[in-house]
Amino acid sequence: MPDYTIRKATANDCQVIASINNEHILAGGSSMVTSTRSAAYFEAMMRNFSDRELIECLELDGEVVGFGLIKRYSDREGYQTSCETAIYLRSHKVRMGLGTKMKLSLIERCKEFGYHHLVAKIVASNKASIAYNLKLGYEVVGVQKEIGNIDGKWLDVTIMQLIL
Repeated sequence: MPDYTIRKATANDCQVIASINNEHILAGGSSMVTSTRSAAYFEAMMRNFSDRELIECLELDGEVVGFGLIKRYSDREGYQTSCETAIYLRSHKVRMGLGTKMKLSLIERCKEFGYHHLVAKIVASNKASIAYNLKLGYEVVGVQKEIGNIDGKWLDVTIMQLIL
């Protein structure tokens, strides 16, 4: 395993976070977002985080090559113990175990934040992401059929959960 570090993101990381995110948006198949995001978008997101939300960066040999996100599932009080997690890596850094390391870090942070129910929403055709979440203990709880439409194509989303 290469030398890596996982740390809380800062505003200085927003440009590279946007770049990694945009790589996935432009490639398609892993996000329902269709327009690229700027560093300012992520800076605003981070400013508006509650004390139980964050972005973590994964550095490989000193370079940020991925990020993970913990966001509240809903602002409704009854969902206060639920959150959504997501991981994005540079496409040339997948299948190296880095996504697993990032997700395990997020799971630990979720425990520290007092979350009980973690949700992952994955475009159903993204079999690799579904498989690695299963490996980490997430379970499939359903598929939302034709919930998204990108370029005239209906997309299903697999909903996964991990109960801590």
